[in-house]
Amino acid sequence: MNWLLHRVLTLWVRYRILPEDIPARLQGRAAAVCYVLERRSVTDLAVLQRACVRLKLPRPRKRLLGESSDLRSYFYLSRPRGFWDERLDRRPPPQLEQMLAALDADPSLEIELVPVAVYWGRAPQREASWFRLLLVENWALTSRARKLLQVLFNGRNTLVELEEPIALRSLLGDEIGLAVRGRRVARALRGLYAQHRAARIGPDLSHRRTIVTRVLRTHAVRAAVAQEMREKSLTRRMALLQASRYAKEIAANYSHAFVRFLERLLAWLWNRLYDGVSVGHLETLERAAQGNEIVYVPCHRSHMDYLLLSYVIYVNGYPVPHIAAGINLNLPIVGRLLRMGGAFFIRRKFRGNGLYTVVFMKYLAAIMARGHSIEYFIEGGRSRTGRLLQPKTGMISMTVRSFLRDPARPVIFLPVYFGYERVVEGATYVGELSGKPKEKESVLGLVRALRKLRERFGRVHVNLGEPIALEDILDRHDGEWRTRAFDEDVRAPWIGAAVDDLAGRIMRNINAAAAVTPINLLAVILLAMPRQALAEADLERQIDLYRALLRGFPYSDRITVTDLSGAGIITYGEAMKVLQRQKHALGDVVRMSDESAVLATYFRNNVLHLFAMPSLLACVFSSNAEVPHDDIHRLAWRIYPYIAAELFLPWSEDELPAAVDGMLACMRTHRLIQFDADHALWRRPPPASGEAMQLSLLAQATIQTIERYYLAIAQLIAAGSGEITQSVLEERCQMNAQRIAMLYGLNSPEFFDRTLFENFIDLLRRRDVVRSSAAGKLEFDDVLMRVAADAQFVLSEQIRHSILQVTHS
Repeated sequence: MNWLLHRVLTLWVRYRILPEDIPARLQGRAAAVCYVLERRSVTDLAVLQRACVRLKLPRPRKRLLGESSDLRSYFYLSRPRGFWDERLDRRPPPQLEQMLAALDADPSLEIELVPVAVYWGRAPQREASWFRLLLVENWALTSRARKLLQVLFNGRNTLVELEEPIALRSLLGDEIGLAVRGRRVARALRGLYAQHRAARIGPDLSHRRTIVTRVLRTHAVRAAVAQEMREKSLTRRMALLQASRYAKEIAANYSHAFVRFLERLLAWLWNRLYDGVSVGHLETLERAAQGNEIVYVPCHRSHMDYLLLSYVIYVNGYPVPHIAAGINLNLPIVGRLLRMGGAFFIRRKFRGNGLYTVVFMKYLAAIMARGHSIEYFIEGGRSRTGRLLQPKTGMISMTVRSFLRDPARPVIFLPVYFGYERVVEGATYVGELSGKPKEKESVLGLVRALRKLRERFGRVHVNLGEPIALEDILDRHDGEWRTRAFDEDVRAPWIGAAVDDLAGRIMRNINAAAAVTPINLLAVILLAMPRQALAEADLERQIDLYRALLRGFPYSDRITVTDLSGAGIITYGEAMKVLQRQKHALGDVVRMSDESAVLATYFRNNVLHLFAMPSLLACVFSSNAEVPHDDIHRLAWRIYPYIAAELFLPWSEDELPAAVDGMLACMRTHRLIQFDADHALWRRPPPASGEAMQLSLLAQATIQTIERYYLAIAQLIAAGSGEITQSVLEERCQMNAQRIAMLYGLNSPEFFDRTLFENFIDLLRRRDVVRSSAAGKLEFDDVLMRVAADAQFVLSEQIRHSILQVTHS
């Protein structure tokens, strides 16, 4: 029967071995090797036997201790109690007890255990049958009939995972007796299997009703219900029903079969919309998944983000995370489907609603405690400008506090960067920035969006950033946190600082994993020109320069840059209908249309942080032919903190001098600037040279940002110290910025985005450059005047006069 089963499986089953290098580590072992299978299954054993034969590894059916022993080189960790009884017998297997006896009898004997897991149908990128959705691997006990169907329908997509060998003696304690030590070894192996099964197919989540019931039974929810009864004069039943409604409004209803169905649908959708989906640094997820609770924290560019990240995670063999989605997406039919895909819903604001807050926090704690990865967007909403928004720390705070109350598993935050070449909502974003009201999500709007399927959206990039261990953040703020007890009433003051630190690091790590696409480079360069046009040869040289700067002084080792040359990027831009070519006898001119230019600001802002440092240094030479080395450092020190806060740049103020020197050296290598060592000063190239034009274009990347700063400062100085509130100042800045954009033809809606002015003024207050009086008016002194003087040094006289003219009028 074994021979027949082996032959049948050889003809039908196709499997993949993970890790790929494990065979080399198992060959030639001095110790006896014994394979461990989690549950009794002759088909799993047959697949393992075949794999070992093909890979020339020790075979599981051979005798473990030589011809004198009947003990084979495998055993099942658990077995059914009987032929008709599918319940598992979890007592230590007799083979394990025989091995322990052999170790006692021969102190020189060494036996190594190799845990093996066989997953039937866990290769989603190869699925082609809808029926297989019903037969995928899960946590439930598998009957013989179901196993047969799994082999028939999912046998072509089988995953065999072999773990590192474990010395059996290392699992033994000081207990006396074979039975006690056997139970100890079995318990350790079961824990290992649970950990790895959770990493591969997701944790063992009970039905939605079970989780909701558990949440409602927690002490914190019961206390909140009692508080609701007192405050609103409700009966206990009414208050409990309200808590139940909140829990059901929040909770996901994850369906593994639906996720399998969705994977097929999304594969079709991506092929229809995009030229491909590129995933960068996937090995990061492989390292982070084992034994950790993963919290995915991506940037938020589009509604496609939810689907893209879940798809990428799933097709690469990892469980789909539970996703925090805005309650605005809980549409008829759509909301139910999103719940089945792992979405749980959160209200935009719930300050003052104590019962909802407690129910939500307990639901979050429940899915974290069960080991399920989660995902949320800490920007709060989609970025309309293309740059990262200031983080909203509510979800991070809840995650941190849930971990402190029950630190069951280490928590790893995994930043994710999305890089699009076109976004489905592009036209809507431009309209909203221009003053149109935000469109409310609706089923009708979703139907209208289906027309987009006929358009081309280029390639999309999903890059994984550097993971952040929560324990490392907590250690920085309180080294004794492990010894403290955290309950519902504890509000340690350092937790807020730790949350802010974590949020800032997440945003910086997202930016440090950016994908630089052809559209990004074209946007950065052509938007620097007054009419968004440039001679083809000049455009090609500028593209090659920017690619060289990114390589010469790397922003991060996780940045990915397009492999296309300057000429190839121009050709790609024409194919994407972003560029238009105008023939001319002296050389073709390449331009963007006015409509393309407005949308291009979004993609320029995606990567603006990568060019912020060289552009800031280039600005110094816009009005100055030569600048002393120390003055460059002083100007960078003065202006950098504001740009760093807006663009989430990676260098601290202590690291800034080295970063400035490194970038100056890189720019000198490409002849953008020259250094006079005798006088310790830097010079720009001759005005008529090609390098001078390249330097001038480079400066334009951040010149609008500095103009916004100067506009706000000039407006405040014109009003006088103690004469204007922050709200009035923000309104005046926005109105004047709109006027400047109209007068000088700036195709950049975010130039007059009020939020950017608000963030800049808040930073001025945090740095004590301005202060609020008792009456709420903004006060300032000579420090603000020095900031203004440094901004004047960078900006050209024409720009300064234009801003001052609009301000005074």
